[in-house]
Amino acid sequence: MAKEIPDLHATVRAGTGKGAARQARRDGQVPGVVFGGDVDPLAINIPFNKLLTMLKAGRFKSTLFNLKVDGHDDVRVICRDVQRDKVKDLPTHFDLMRLRRTSKIALFIPVEFINEDSCKGLKKGGTLNVVRPEVELTVTAGDIPEKIVVDLDGLDFGDNVSATSVTFPSGSKPTIDRDFIIATITAPSGLSASSDDEEGEEGEEAAEE
Repeated sequence: MAKEIPDLHATVRAGTGKGAARQARRDGQVPGVVFGGDVDPLAINIPFNKLLTMLKAGRFKSTLFNLKVDGHDDVRVICRDVQRDKVKDLPTHFDLMRLRRTSKIALFIPVEFINEDSCKGLKKGGTLNVVRPEVELTVTAGDIPEKIVVDLDGLDFGDNVSATSVTFPSGSKPTIDRDFIIATITAPSGLSASSDDEEGEEGEEAAEE
């Protein structure tokens, strides 16, 4: 099942150039441009508060959107730049790029863990330490995976879930070439301390002998 693509609503900006952009900002809008796709650029506006909320939520520049503009066909876009005020650090302009369904893009895909009830370490009171709740993958715009599934069956204390041990969705691959840790199974702190004490006692007994 493909990941659901969020809608991004915008309006056509009346006029182009600095004058029209300044007027848009006075009206509580952030001016932007949609380019690419072998068609003419389209000048648009997005409400300032809406854009600011999305920017604060994170991943705006790595999220694929379904752009909806009245009078135009829906199109898939990804943000390529957000310009900000140098003093206030607030958005003043943005650029969106149209994508074909076959375009390759980098997106963060959420990780889902399964079979926690058959994970040895968790059954003994251990903790699942999630290092990467999302992994950036290179995917096809027309076939975005909904999630990355990680199987915890049989894992015990000290076991790691690395990228090389995971089967990524068909047609996708991590943007990081090297291996990396996604999650680990850690023992309870009390158990770890007890294990260290036991090792220390065994060492003392050996020394006495």
